[in-house]
Amino acid sequence: MIGEYSAGSPEASSSEVGDPEIGDATREVTGENDAEEFRAENTFDSRHAELTRGYGGAEDPSDPAAVLAMPLVLHIPKTDPPLRSELLEAAARATVALCLDPRVGSGASWHDAFTEWTSARIRKVARRARGAQWTAAQEVPGVTVDVGGASARALVPGRVGDLDPRIKRLQIGGTDVPSDEAPAPAAGPVLWVDASLSMTVGKAAAQVGHASMLLAGAMSVKECREWASAGYPCSVRPADPQQWARALDEVRGGRAVAVRDAGFTEVAPGSTTVIAVR
Repeated sequence: MIGEYSAGSPEASSSEVGDPEIGDATREVTGENDAEEFRAENTFDSRHAELTRGYGGAEDPSDPAAVLAMPLVLHIPKTDPPLRSELLEAAARATVALCLDPRVGSGASWHDAFTEWTSARIRKVARRARGAQWTAAQEVPGVTVDVGGASARALVPGRVGDLDPRIKRLQIGGTDVPSDEAPAPAAGPVLWVDASLSMTVGKAAAQVGHASMLLAGAMSVKECREWASAGYPCSVRPADPQQWARALDEVRGGRAVAVRDAGFTEVAPGSTTVIAVR
């Protein structure tokens, strides 16, 4: 499901290379991810600065195939699907982990693709995978995060017309995950999703991914570094009208960030979809 925005659990782990600066609990892999590719100026602080600067918003290209988007792959098996709250948390954490990964920094392998994307309209497209499809998606450059029984992978952004065939064949819509009785939010940031919008899990995944990016950019570099070192823990919960009103008060008080959708799919243009409260 496509999502675009404008600004306004200890069980989780990432399957990609860790950042030696912050010592996060990631599993290091070899090959293109070797630390030798990183320049001295490619620091956590510099990557965080990219997020604090905000995003472009350039007009869409005339060729639809040239539109830039970050693919999100959600692991949704046919039987025993994950909890919706855990799946959305995995999507939020995978997105921000990719945005602050050393490979998006100056001179690194993902830098050009990432900065081209952040200079344009920020779009994400969520697709679901199962079985061999999910295994194949792990071979496409990106970051996977597991939360409880859920997994999501954020992939390096690029032109939708150039999407890797292993991802292009994945289904965008048609599969949803029902809401679950999630416990009260744990300590740390909470991403409140407006329940009245009844977004599909794919649409909601794109929106919480937007929210995690905005939240990281709104943090001080020290706060964000600490959040990164912990693995970007957060809770994703549906907000009833009363909770949503409280979250809006937090936005007005400067203690939260809101995602407002461009309205291409599912919701009306300008809808506030997610509020991230620190």
